[in-house]
Amino acid sequence: MAFLPTTREECDRLGWDAPDFVLAVGEAYVDHPSFGQAIISRVLEHAGYRVAMLCLPEYRDAEDFRRFGRPKLGYLVTAGVIDSMVNHYTVAKKRRNTDAYAPGGQPGLRPDRATTVYCNRVHQAYPNLPVLIGGVEASLRRFSHYDYWDDKVRRSLLVDTAATLLLYGMGERTVLAAADWLRRGMPPEELPALRGCCYMAKEPPADAILLPGHAEVAAEKTVYARAFQMEYEEQDAVRGHRLCQQQDTQRYLVQNEPAAPLSREELDAVYALPYERSAHPMYDRLGGVPALSEVRFSISATRGCFGSCSFCALTFHQGRVVTSRSEDSIVNEARELTALPDFKGYIHDIGGPTANFREPACDRQLKNGCCKNRQCLYPSPCKHLRVSHEELVRILRRVRTLPRVKKVFIRSGVRFDYVMADKDPTFLQELCRYHVSGQLKVAPEHVSPAVLARMGKPGRDVYDAFVRRYEELNRKLGLQQYLVPYLMSSHPGSTLADAVALAEYLRDTGYQPEQVQDFYPTPGTLSTCMYHTGLDPRTMEPVYVPKTPHEKAMQRALLQWRNPVNRELVREALRLSGREDLIGFGRECLVPPRDSREGARARNGAERRDGGVHSAGSWQTARHKARPGPASAPKGRAGGTETASRPTRHAGDPAAGAWRTDERARKPRPAPQPGHAPQATAGRTHGHAKGMRRK
Repeated sequence: MAFLPTTREECDRLGWDAPDFVLAVGEAYVDHPSFGQAIISRVLEHAGYRVAMLCLPEYRDAEDFRRFGRPKLGYLVTAGVIDSMVNHYTVAKKRRNTDAYAPGGQPGLRPDRATTVYCNRVHQAYPNLPVLIGGVEASLRRFSHYDYWDDKVRRSLLVDTAATLLLYGMGERTVLAAADWLRRGMPPEELPALRGCCYMAKEPPADAILLPGHAEVAAEKTVYARAFQMEYEEQDAVRGHRLCQQQDTQRYLVQNEPAAPLSREELDAVYALPYERSAHPMYDRLGGVPALSEVRFSISATRGCFGSCSFCALTFHQGRVVTSRSEDSIVNEARELTALPDFKGYIHDIGGPTANFREPACDRQLKNGCCKNRQCLYPSPCKHLRVSHEELVRILRRVRTLPRVKKVFIRSGVRFDYVMADKDPTFLQELCRYHVSGQLKVAPEHVSPAVLARMGKPGRDVYDAFVRRYEELNRKLGLQQYLVPYLMSSHPGSTLADAVALAEYLRDTGYQPEQVQDFYPTPGTLSTCMYHTGLDPRTMEPVYVPKTPHEKAMQRALLQWRNPVNRELVREALRLSGREDLIGFGRECLVPPRDSREGARARNGAERRDGGVHSAGSWQTARHKARPGPASAPKGRAGGTETASRPTRHAGDPAAGAWRTDERARKPRPAPQPGHAPQATAGRTHGHAKGMRRK
């Protein structure tokens, strides 16, 4: 095994007169199957193509893009496993001070809107050279889309980049088909056959569904919502149709039908390619690549998710059909991990977008495609849903008995509603006994029925039932393990009254999140469509959207009502929502009445809070006794590891680019202590994101 060439001199030593492709990537070179750049480059190499790696190129001029000379077939361009704008900015649009995908975590090595900037430099260096764009940034911006950072509707990224093709979704099969098309001279009549690709045309194809054009969706929000729903419904490899959207007076964006998911055998072959499983050694003196530590000893086992959370981009990127690797493939990779010199006995994750999904939701998905107007789990599990954890249990048993393996964790998200639908208790029993590192992260997200309906999440009763079962099981096992729920503030549909209801739930259960995720309107999600339009595109019903920094700060403060820094915001929110009964000294009250000392503190911190960046990690509440209740974590800091204060990917698949955005901090936490206490961090571990993605 060896890294692919990163310099002209390395190409010369290999005897290459020129590479077939140069892959320009907006992140450091990490040859690990949790990174899309690694999978795509190794898939092309395995097919006989020569690929050179141009990672984090100097983008202020075109010189670095001439490093390898003119490639024979073309340039491949990707921003990396996370949209470059999400990677650079918090939900408050504040610049992040680190980049986990850069050497030593150094920020500023990739530009904003990296795919566009890199393509412009390629065009400068080699006019008329074919350019293919892909990855999360390209995939989720393939249609006209709302851009949170510009607060406007932008055209397809294919227009802005002037690329030849945009490859969307999971790209292994698509990139091989596109490479072969380039090799044969780009016959235009074959463009419609390239599934998983978008291209520009002068006329709309006769068989395409014509979406409202860019000018229409940019001007009218109801039209935008209808267009989004049409796009959303056609992202299915079985029943999806070709789509077309006019971008300007003379050009149409054409999206061919989605590529079919890889079969189990194909997935096994992809993950068996000769990855170095490490960052390029040129980064060693710079401190390595921080993102690798999240996934170095994790295994990507599945792709796709039929959970269909509104705020998740998976439907648009990986799709709703779950595919998975074979037991032997996963066990063989685990065995390879144990042979690495720095392996300490711990496999940090065996997961994916959802750790406990291993197969398609039902037989109908493979034959007829996913249902257009029905979700598999929301509002309740479909009667056709196949519910089984048997194969996952077998895999975990085999891996944890391998020599040198001390512990196997599951840190990708676990869908608790799917667990509750399983009549066989074996998975939850073995999860608690063997695979939880002190705390299990789950994602109820909210308790308000109205908000959960917009999110596409199960009701509070399902979560409470899971909590009771989890606690009872741990008592029987004699284990002190806790739940850390992910909570989200300011999601479309969430009013101040809804946020107060969630605060009361936290009061009653004794759970105190140190950090809360504020809804982040990222491209390609149903929730972002709601945020922009104020409409639910599924029903065209109006949706309340909290947008001002001050209201968002109040909603977030309500979820952290015990923090003295938040008291003034909490009091204001309670007054505005008509809940002044919760201001006082009674047992049910959230905050005491205002006093003069707090007034000074509130004035000093108001500007920072309204900017949406105040910290909630510095206050202590050990003096508070937790009320008995389900969602409490241990006193002080619960055991386990929390996420970095940045977007994370799930231990699932970065190649796929599965991603979510999180405003949580990853910190080592001491071992849990007996009993429940009110303080914990609502964070995760993607192990994808890969840390993890919320379920």
